Amino acid sequence: MIWKPNVTVAAVVERDGRFLLVEEQTERGLLFNQPAGHLEADESIVAAVARETLEETAWEFSPRHLVGVYRWRPSGRDITYLRFAFSGVLGTHHEDRALDEGIVRTVWLSPDEIRNGRDRHRSPLVVRCMEDYLAGIRAPLDLLVDYN
Repeated sequence: MIWKPNVTVAAVVERDGRFLLVEEQTERGLLFNQPAGHLEADESIVAAVARETLEETAWEFSPRHLVGVYRWRPSGRDITYLRFAFSGVLGTHHEDRALDEGIVRTVWLSPDEIRNGRDRHRSPLVVRCMEDYLAGIRAPLDLLVDYN
């Protein structure tokens, strides 16, 4: 049997002390997450987070730093996620752009609102990525090498 983790990317976006999250329809109901999604074939990890952020929020996103790499295996499931989380800056907001299927809306929440809403998070990585960002964790993007 070949084991392969699901590679995902996430954007940790802070503006005026609040963080950009998406509220999305999941098998567990409406939950919050950072703008995030799966790496596609022939796509760099950095390009993936810019694409996913645009698709889920209608905001252009320019990654500036790697906040962390996280492995998470949900309890009771035979799946493992490997998440690359990035901080960066927002560019143009395309107000008329439709959001990805399943995304209900975008919200800006304070750190305390995020901490206090853990029961409505897609995963424990929502808080962890935010806390690592608030702790000042930043790695240069050149750590990620794409040979294609």
